[in-house]
Amino acid sequence: MTVTVILGPEYDKTLRTTVMDVMGQLGASVESRNWSVAGSQEIETVQARLAGQEIIIEAETYIGLSITGDEDMINEISERVRQATQTIPT
Repeated sequence: MTVTVILGPEYDKTLRTTVMDVMGQLGASVESRNWSVAGSQEIETVQARLAGQEIIIEAETYIGLSITGDEDMINEISERVRQATQTIPT
């Protein structure tokens, strides 16, 4: 089943870098990158392939940073991203 998860705000550069780092660690390859503007909306789309399946990462104004694909893969990616960005209380 295909699912979409909002990982956080689209303007969070650390989050964007972490998502791409996790994808790379899992062996994903980027197939395309597109950026467009429609009115006040900016949309950046990254199409990647992981274990033969398509993963779409989108950063869209007012929506956030989302990742779409196979449910098990998206759950694995989002959990790894969550762990990597989790702050440790002091």
